[in-house]
Amino acid sequence: MTSTSNSRDAIVVVGAGIIGLNVASILADQGLGQYVTVIAEHLPGDTSINYTSPWAGANFSAISGNDANALRWDRTGYQHLTRLAQQVGAESFVQQTPSTEYWDDKVSDDKMQSLSEYLNDVSPSTTARSSRTVHGVLTRMHQFQIVPETQLPSGVASGLKYTTVTINAPEHIKFLHLRLKDQHGVRFLRKKIADIKDAYLGSQTQVVFNCTGNASAHLAGVEDPKCYPTRGQIVLVKAPDVHQNVMRHGRDYVTYIIPRPFSNGNVILGGYMQKGVSTSDTFSHETESILERTGELSSEVRNGSPEIMAVLAGLRPSREGGARVEAVQLKVRDQDRLLVHNYGAGGTGFQAGYGMAVDAVASAKHILDRLSSRVNQAKL
Repeated sequence: MTSTSNSRDAIVVVGAGIIGLNVASILADQGLGQYVTVIAEHLPGDTSINYTSPWAGANFSAISGNDANALRWDRTGYQHLTRLAQQVGAESFVQQTPSTEYWDDKVSDDKMQSLSEYLNDVSPSTTARSSRTVHGVLTRMHQFQIVPETQLPSGVASGLKYTTVTINAPEHIKFLHLRLKDQHGVRFLRKKIADIKDAYLGSQTQVVFNCTGNASAHLAGVEDPKCYPTRGQIVLVKAPDVHQNVMRHGRDYVTYIIPRPFSNGNVILGGYMQKGVSTSDTFSHETESILERTGELSSEVRNGSPEIMAVLAGLRPSREGGARVEAVQLKVRDQDRLLVHNYGAGGTGFQAGYGMAVDAVASAKHILDRLSSRVNQAKL
């Protein structure tokens, strides 16, 4: 058997979207980059309807579920992205941005309390905190603002103002790709696999992280029937006067305005959440609807006459019951091997993906600790 300490392929990450890149980043930050190979049909810089990450808005929003995993992943992701914006900034293509979010339904108390514990003030430079009572419990909170009912648009039940993080999705994944290759020695291999067992590149491969998104529905060895695409259509516009993130979460629609950071005034307007729809086609009536809805939501859009640069569609990798982050044992060439599933984030990949990656990597701790000890021994 090949010595794991000499192996380039002891750890394999399948998929080079934001989920797989976050897993590789955490492994690299643990000093394991030399052992990591990322294999993927598409790499940052590519475009394909089957490669979701470059099409994303992307931002942090309160769009995710209320379950404990989703709330924890959101918190971890927000803190991670905020650090990138503050410490790396333009190089990472992540930026703090004022945000207003509206909901047509009341937001649950559990979600509002969770958000209150970590969201930043509406001013990125403000760090003041205050106390508030939630369900009789005194909690510390950043001073984000709950929008008074008298200021809510017609049909809106809840509103919130805070500092979000916006991400230039195609450029951010290029940043991660180059960082992993150049600074941490992670190997990238362009390869399409037909079976998850093909990701075990030899007897030296100890663990595989399955970050294949929509492909998990049909990839042999996974074939998860709970997976489905959620189609979105966006309009990329030139609108340099738009500086705020604005979102409205409806019962059967979503509308959003996301300034794309470090792009000379590009803005993402959306959108749609079409469950089970997998076409890459774009439709003029949807474009018209997006422009109308975003104009109603933002005077910056309505009065700015944005220049349309492109109309695009993407397929969010969704899953009934939420994302799957789970370690399982697999028999590969008569040897027991670890497979860690990490997919199904839907529209929350950029905001929750880092938190999901933390959990995924933690589930392989017993294997990674052995590799880390060998790294440390080699340095002595």
